[in-house]
Amino acid sequence: MSEIWRPSPKRVAEANLTRFIDCVNARKGLTLRDYGELYAWSVEQPAEFWPELARFADVRADWGAGPVVEHPERMPGARFFPQARLNFADNLLRFRDEQPALIFRNEGGMRRELSYRQLHAEVARIAHGLEAAGVVAGDRVAGFLPNLPETTIAMLATASLGATWSSCSPDFGVHGVLDRFGQIAPRVLFTADGYFYAGKTLDSLAPMSEVLAKLASIERVVVIRYASSEPQLERLGAAASRATRWEAFGARDVPLGWVSTSFNHPLYILYSSGTTGVPKCIVHGAGGTLLQHQKEHLLHTDVKRSDRLFYYTTCGWMMWNWLMSGLATGATLVLYDGSPTHPDPGVLWRVAQEERITIFGTSAKYLSALEKSGFVPAREVDLTALKTVLSTGSPLLPDGFDYVYRAVKSDLLLASISGGTDIVSCFALGCPTRPVHRGEIQCRGLGLRVEIFDDCGRAVRGERGELVCTAPFPCMPVGFWNDPDGRKYRAAYFERFPGVWHHGDYAAVTEHDGLIIYGRSDAVLNPGGVRIGTAEIYAAVESLAEIVEALAVGQDWQNDVRVVLFVRTRPGIELDEALRKKIRDTIRAHTSPRHVPAKIIAVQDIPRTLSGKLMELAVRNVIHGLPVKNIDALANPQALEHFRDLADLKT
Repeated sequence: MSEIWRPSPKRVAEANLTRFIDCVNARKGLTLRDYGELYAWSVEQPAEFWPELARFADVRADWGAGPVVEHPERMPGARFFPQARLNFADNLLRFRDEQPALIFRNEGGMRRELSYRQLHAEVARIAHGLEAAGVVAGDRVAGFLPNLPETTIAMLATASLGATWSSCSPDFGVHGVLDRFGQIAPRVLFTADGYFYAGKTLDSLAPMSEVLAKLASIERVVVIRYASSEPQLERLGAAASRATRWEAFGARDVPLGWVSTSFNHPLYILYSSGTTGVPKCIVHGAGGTLLQHQKEHLLHTDVKRSDRLFYYTTCGWMMWNWLMSGLATGATLVLYDGSPTHPDPGVLWRVAQEERITIFGTSAKYLSALEKSGFVPAREVDLTALKTVLSTGSPLLPDGFDYVYRAVKSDLLLASISGGTDIVSCFALGCPTRPVHRGEIQCRGLGLRVEIFDDCGRAVRGERGELVCTAPFPCMPVGFWNDPDGRKYRAAYFERFPGVWHHGDYAAVTEHDGLIIYGRSDAVLNPGGVRIGTAEIYAAVESLAEIVEALAVGQDWQNDVRVVLFVRTRPGIELDEALRKKIRDTIRAHTSPRHVPAKIIAVQDIPRTLSGKLMELAVRNVIHGLPVKNIDALANPQALEHFRDLADLKT
């Protein structure tokens, strides 16, 4: 892939990464010259790299006298910093000045701002309330919340006590919440009275009354006023007697203390998509999450105290957890609640202009939709402050790179990043001192021995295969909830290649030492025994103005597999034979004849998970007459009906 952007010498010289290399060289007597050499050292000497990172990030911890890594030969089973004690919230609340910590915006134009001093005081108040409610280290506290400042405050208050935080966004619905919170038995639950999306005001109290009727573990409910002038607690039904308004919870002007926890103490419980059954409850430790996020913010994203960091996310997606850790750098976090396209496609970019956002995070799907909307940020808003755009959720296609540099800003770091809920962070991401190559993720993450394996478990370069990590790393999950013998955890990541983390992405390392991800391994197509990543097909077909989005699956057919492509066209566009031919010709020109679908079928909608990812597996099951095990894991389950009993699939 061709080089599309290169950082200026000034930007390279001022990068945190450059300063880190200088510090490592000075302290260790090394002569590391660039990112490639730093990466090699970080994976060859993990017992030296991670302490150097912690020192550079000024992590607040008592590291103890033990080894950096205990049982480094075990995977799973290695333990980082086994003697360390720390508190996650202490590290995120190290600043107490008047600089804005949080700026909140929503689709209706609401704006709120909290300084670091105010944030600290509010966390102290809510922590006092939780402590008075009997919450202690190890208890679970849950949030059914929009992306509000109160969500951040409740999480930090929970972490300050050594308790474990878990959150769902309010669009999950009753069954989705019960599937998650029902497994972890939280003692306290925070909810808003409602939320806003696409111009609608949506209620949270009615669904929460259903949840509370079935969650006996919840002893206290804290209700945040957001969508109404005064929440009606009686609408919680029998649970109203356990409910308290946010303003009345805790006590003001109280000191904030820190409960010291072990490095692997459960900080967060996140959830798998749940499309193959009840969601897995993935437990992440305080120390590993903190170290990994500090590494990604400081070194890979170049976050500084002067930055304004934004990511469009709900608190049901791991990018919310990732965003929260930006407080440890002292930067200002910009939170947003609502639709990214209401009242029009330019809403987030006007926020970027008004708040002087320097780092703008979003999804590849959003960038694709923005391009098709016709909105050109570079023409409509002032993005002078913007220096970095982050994209994740699915592979950013080469045309997406072109679009950002053409329509957003020509001089910025476009960092496609990839990892997941499994590690609450990234395996591959940006590098502020390296050029950007079209269609490529810039680098593998420091300290993570990421490789590509062929089907026989051999490391390959320049070839496509399975993305794996062949050595332990601190942000591996502590385990799964309710998995005492670790069987589910091992089955999820370590069965395909024993002793190696198998992530489930189909990928390749490039000649520039970057990474290209071709899609999820379990969605890879296999016509004639040749493996094809779905992202390659999407890259071609979604470049067409007539197509809004597409989904490709393999259909069992005549003792082989044939590729079937489902497309959603723009309003007023019919999928006729001329358009089908144009799609086939475009795919053939961009990829190969094997990528060309045997069938192209129009559908009204395409199913997605609650975090917005395409559900190829659910569609594949439906067209083969197989059950979809957990419909509640889909944001739009009704979309599956478009795929049942399609006549075009029978010929």
